[in-house]
Amino acid sequence: MADLSIEFAGIKAPNPFWLASAPPTDKAYNVVRAFEAGWGGVVWKTLGEDPAAVNVSSRYSAHFGANRQVQGINNIELITDRSLEINLREITQVKKDWPDRALVVSLMVPCVEESWKFILPLVEATGADGIELNFGCPHGMPERGMGAAVGQVPEYVEMVTRWCKTHCSLPVIVKLTPNITDIRQSARAAHRGGADAVSLINTINSITSVDLDRMVAHPIVGDQSTHGGYCGSAVKPIALNMVAEIARDPETRGLPICGIGGIGNWRDAAEFIALGSGAVQVCTAAMLHGFRIVEDMKDGLARWMDQHGHRSLEAFRGQAVAHTTDWKYLDINYKSVAHIDQDACIGCGRCHIACEDTSHQAIANTLQADGTHVYSVIEAECVGCNLCQITCPVENCIDMVAQETGKPYLNWTQDPRNPYREAS
Repeated sequence: MADLSIEFAGIKAPNPFWLASAPPTDKAYNVVRAFEAGWGGVVWKTLGEDPAAVNVSSRYSAHFGANRQVQGINNIELITDRSLEINLREITQVKKDWPDRALVVSLMVPCVEESWKFILPLVEATGADGIELNFGCPHGMPERGMGAAVGQVPEYVEMVTRWCKTHCSLPVIVKLTPNITDIRQSARAAHRGGADAVSLINTINSITSVDLDRMVAHPIVGDQSTHGGYCGSAVKPIALNMVAEIARDPETRGLPICGIGGIGNWRDAAEFIALGSGAVQVCTAAMLHGFRIVEDMKDGLARWMDQHGHRSLEAFRGQAVAHTTDWKYLDINYKSVAHIDQDACIGCGRCHIACEDTSHQAIANTLQADGTHVYSVIEAECVGCNLCQITCPVENCIDMVAQETGKPYLNWTQDPRNPYREAS
């Protein structure tokens, strides 16, 4: 079997699957159960100054898909509501009992050097492997000048990271907020401050739904609500993009990345690793399905790696980065058209409806003598947009087939039709 062990920012773990800083890592009982299930590491739920944070009820809401499948969870929970002393004592014992597992402690204190100078030695004394700076929490804490209020200001990110590198010898991982225009600016700031790694994404500002009878959004606290942090499978595309942006940025190239956001199975993890992540963190999937999901994650990833000849994660980490570029460098002369496998087609007509009503009228609907319909692609009209393939309910029924155009590679910066070509 492939070797899943990693060394991330100097932190060793038997596998890349870590639990993110969240309710599943709030106490020793949970963390021990996670390690018993096979997780390679955890990021302990965010510690802060005493007195501990006070949480509200309710705290979670969800965005549902078909059959009440949870696509994403919105939470308005704050950092730990347990005392610093209790958390530090439990962290010390867990690390002593599980020395082979990665144990990183998430931290959030006021943006004052003395506050960081106070808490860092206490955490280091526990024997923890590293710290993660929570610069991403989008609710509650920003109102107190912490969380995303720091993460949205690159100068603050750099400043606090430098404080932590000054007053702590542990690896420093900076957790970035996605609630920002350009994630690269935050990553660059963390890098300038001396960060050993970055982790992303933290949760996205959201309101998942509204109770139309009570006229209040979920989750409901009395007769009020507020925006919260969105996570789960729905945020995975956003997270993948932000990870890729950092991985391919010349100013942060080589900076270790811990991928977070919608990871629920081994394939999700492999995609993050292919885009440059050296480890991954999971939260929502564990909350929905329990800690045992890591068994399938480890087994599936190892089997896939064996099938492709990858002996270690480093063998394929970042391989997709070189194939990720800006739109202006894509080949304008590349062409593909849809092809429908008639043997696999069930005749539902969804491809035709989508193309006829909202796309390029490139799928013909032919009524047969027996009353059935046959759908076929009009190649001269097909622009290769993929909409038919996306709407088709049968996997691999519709393929996008590359066409030989006889034209050389041409991108927008080279195209004579681009009025800014020379400037580009």
